[in-house]
Amino acid sequence: MSQPNYLRDIFNNWHGVAMFGLLGLVLALIISFVQPLKYSSTTRMLILQDVGSGVDAYTASRSEERIADNLSTLIYTSTFFDQVMDAGFSIDESIFPDDASRQRKVWGKTVKATVSRGSGLLSITTYHQDIEQAEQLVRAIAFVLTDRVGEYTSGGDVSVRLVDEPLNSNWPVKPNILVNILSGFVLGAFVGIIFTILQTERIRRRHQLVHEDF
Repeated sequence: MSQPNYLRDIFNNWHGVAMFGLLGLVLALIISFVQPLKYSSTTRMLILQDVGSGVDAYTASRSEERIADNLSTLIYTSTFFDQVMDAGFSIDESIFPDDASRQRKVWGKTVKATVSRGSGLLSITTYHQDIEQAEQLVRAIAFVLTDRVGEYTSGGDVSVRLVDEPLNSNWPVKPNILVNILSGFVLGAFVGIIFTILQTERIRRRHQLVHEDF
């Protein structure tokens, strides 16, 4: 018997693959709209360290980047969370559970910290259903970092400078509906391709058994 041509089988059954893709798209839409829509607020801070005149610029830059990396990790800790809540900003704490483990989980989904490589720039983004709350959160984080950075660093005179005021999103950014739709369609189409291959292979083997019987 001739070798199976799966590409041809998939092309001939493109409508079935498309149907699976559309099904995945619809499921992704349902999942997306079941989740609460969240806005974002983003600010950027520059990490500065006075390492003295005997250190070259590259080493100083790498040191500031490493400090920014450490701070980006510490932001997710319970201690930092408590300091943000106690910073005196108008933050609604009701979204954060009392249970410590669940509280850390919610906090981890509420804040995102990233470091720009090759620099000491630390970007902080917060997510909330209320855009004003998202901004209050990111301002509180920036305040704690600039005011209490010495508690989280050692070695050298380190300071944090706010270089970008909070920038609020005009539209909800979570969940990312466009990405979810595309992912759902691609995943659904992939399932459709697998289903088509399995079906055609099953039919081919059935025909082969029939021919062998004769």
